[in-house]
Amino acid sequence: MKKVKIALLGLGNVGRGVWMILNSNKEEIMKRCGSEVEVAKVLVRDKNKPRGVDIPNELVTTDFNEILEDDSIKIVVEVMGGMEPARDYMLKCMEKKKHIVTANKMLLATGGDELFEKADEKGIMFSYEASVAGGIPIIKGIDESLTANKIETLYGIVNGTTNYILSKMELEGADFDDVLKEAQEKGYAEADPTSDIEGYDAQYKLAILAALAFGSKIDVKNVYREGITKIEAVDMEYAKEFKMGIKLLAIAKEINGKVELRVHPTMIPKKHPLSNVYDSYNAVFIRGNAVGDLMFYGRGAGDLPTGSAVVSDIVSIVRSNVDTENPNPVVKNNLWKREILDMGSVESKYYIRANVLDESGVLGEITAILGRHNVSIRSVIQKGDEEDGKVTIVLVTHRTNEAEINNAIEEIKNLKSVNKIDNIIRIEDFK
Repeated sequence: MKKVKIALLGLGNVGRGVWMILNSNKEEIMKRCGSEVEVAKVLVRDKNKPRGVDIPNELVTTDFNEILEDDSIKIVVEVMGGMEPARDYMLKCMEKKKHIVTANKMLLATGGDELFEKADEKGIMFSYEASVAGGIPIIKGIDESLTANKIETLYGIVNGTTNYILSKMELEGADFDDVLKEAQEKGYAEADPTSDIEGYDAQYKLAILAALAFGSKIDVKNVYREGITKIEAVDMEYAKEFKMGIKLLAIAKEINGKVELRVHPTMIPKKHPLSNVYDSYNAVFIRGNAVGDLMFYGRGAGDLPTGSAVVSDIVSIVRSNVDTENPNPVVKNNLWKREILDMGSVESKYYIRANVLDESGVLGEITAILGRHNVSIRSVIQKGDEEDGKVTIVLVTHRTNEAEINNAIEEIKNLKSVNKIDNIIRIEDFK
């Protein structure tokens, strides 16, 4: 049987998962791709670091050039993460006409064009299924299975850490800080959780998904981003009263030729399937003009789920015949620039929680300001403590645009009767 040699750049969680799958499922993989996949080299920074897997010493190297100059290595799997040296290593491997598999969402979202162009120039395959939503086959799902569709909308819960935190807050009434600490202790959140809880990770992933879904070049800086740090347990309680849940939602829509891209906490009706995605699971909900609504669901992170996606890319490349000069490269050299819709033009319903003085006429003042900005009220809840003379007012609006709601909020903040606007959360009705 033909043998295809590959190399791993990195042996962290994902690299370890790839190694384990290639070994434990070796026979199954051979049957499915018609070739034996052999790991010829594994690049690490420190040979002496414990890895949790048994790898022969002769395969492990700290010298990238051993991989670069070995012409028998046909596929290079980048699972190092970060920008450099991952970018430099991939470009150098492409020059040597080695096919690339990567799980590097940050690099794809911020510098992917250069990599796609180089892959196209050299006629090699560049695959990245594992860059979004771990083990969920969402990249191939959009790029291949839904190729006959015009994708109209895409909604994603694509960060497992934030979904774990919000799930615990909703189901147990826990506070954000307490759940974050617990997530860090269990290894679900990094010591520095900024990328997850401030929405950067989801922002990168949405840029990748939107580029595929809409055939557009997406500058990640144009994807609106807002994290979950302002969400409190009380917001979860009010959401329940409105028969909704709160998720960090990545949203992409095509509207009159423009693309709307945003990542932020979102209230979702409990009847929608995304509202019932809990723990560290991920899900992507897509509406196509032919297929209608469908949802991809599964583990969004972890060594084996993400490793599964990486190995699926390896198998796809092997099946495409890695020895041919131009093996049907999977690259995105046909993307065009689209105008990104300004956030001020985005339309949504809104949840507004405010702390105000317990006086007559306060609600009237607030609704009058909202009315002047064409914002109509759908629901109102008022709860208070007569002893301190303050009450909480919660408003849910009908659909309006972001600019109008922002202007109204600035006016409301200046009212003497308003102590503080505690939170504003967008509501998605999936229409």
